Amino acid sequence: MLNWIGWIATALFVSSYFFRRPEVLRSVQAVAALVWIGYGILIGAPPVIVANVVVAAVAGYSAWRQIRNL
Repeated sequence: MLNWIGWIATALFVSSYFFRRPEVLRSVQAVAALVWIGYGILIGAPPVIVANVVVAAVAGYSAWRQIRNL
């Protein structure tokens, strides 16, 4: 069951590259990173958690900044 969470996060992250608007791409990447964080917590993998906290923060901030400047 836990493996499916990782596969869903992977599918979300990959799907982000199909969006043309940068703010949507980054928003989807931030959501995927949040799913990865949940997965990392469930399997007890600090490197997965920390790496995706960074990705979620940067992607979320970049999307927010882009949306704000529209």
